[in-house]
Amino acid sequence: MKIAHIAALIGGLLATGPASAETLIRIGYPGTGIDDRPYAYGDYIAVANVQKLVEAEFKDVPDTKITWTFFRGAGPALNESLAAGQLDFAAGLGDLPSIVGRSRGLQTKYLASAGSHDALYLAVPPDSQLKTVEDLKGHKVAQFRGTNLQIATDRVLEKHGLAEKDIRFVSLDSNSATAALISGNVEASFGGSEYLDLAKRGAVKIIYSTKNDDPTLGRNSGLLVTAEFEKAHPEFTAKVVRAFVKGARFGSDEANRQAVFELWSKAGLPVKSFEADFKDERLAHRLSPVVDDFITARYKDQAARAKAYGLIKKDVDIDSWFETKYLKQALVDLKLENYWSTFDAKGQKATEGEVEHTKAASN
Repeated sequence: MKIAHIAALIGGLLATGPASAETLIRIGYPGTGIDDRPYAYGDYIAVANVQKLVEAEFKDVPDTKITWTFFRGAGPALNESLAAGQLDFAAGLGDLPSIVGRSRGLQTKYLASAGSHDALYLAVPPDSQLKTVEDLKGHKVAQFRGTNLQIATDRVLEKHGLAEKDIRFVSLDSNSATAALISGNVEASFGGSEYLDLAKRGAVKIIYSTKNDDPTLGRNSGLLVTAEFEKAHPEFTAKVVRAFVKGARFGSDEANRQAVFELWSKAGLPVKSFEADFKDERLAHRLSPVVDDFITARYKDQAARAKAYGLIKKDVDIDSWFETKYLKQALVDLKLENYWSTFDAKGQKATEGEVEHTKAASN
């Protein structure tokens, strides 16, 4: 009986096979909230993270674990983690660091836009005599170098007759730049919506915004996957893209405007900062995942500028890098093919999306 019992156990083990290994999906984000809070803000990646949309997409896949890592060192730090094989997806990675990584041999695929038309602000101390971008010449300015903020700043300078050599730049991350500006250790700083609440409280003064300038200015970011992961797990790649598109759909709906701002406030910024940042602007203008002529043109332009500025040594072929089949399928599956507007290479609206007809929820 004992021998028969053991044989039965062995037979059962052979029939069921070895225990299935856990599938780990590792997502990196280039930034943190205030005081290094593990939250993003200002994009649909933050929506998907807080609402756990990626996790929900894999609820029917047993033994799957989703991990998120937020990098205070932004794009450069995320690139290092990609190079070390520690991530599968780069969510919200800025155009410059992703281009730099690509030029240095990082094997990735660009899956979707994660943010476009992202406004840039120039902040100075409240008693500063600086009034325009042109006034920055010869002054000490904070800049998060190596991120998409750098090349976006360079383009602003160029539009206003200046170059990097005309400015005394100090490389500081976002939190450090804010502290340096308030303490008077720098005379100005380029950044995002984090300065709007400070301006409202009188701690800084905003003297320039790309929102009132050339529509091709500002910052762009993308959703990337490592080529290795995409090749090994195309079905998982499709699930991740679909989850993020759901986040973009929720984040782009004007009926969710207040809910989105409150969700972003988990990063430590007040809701009023986002209200000011998106004043007179629809959410979908920045939160679209669509890769249109505007996005393609911006990346080609940024790659060319990065080489011209000496930030990269090799040309980057954008067309072979972009892989949008997963995005296109997600849009079809979710019936969102015409939801977002598209823009031409110069930033002018090419087609109007269904989202333009959604209205904000009444209070």
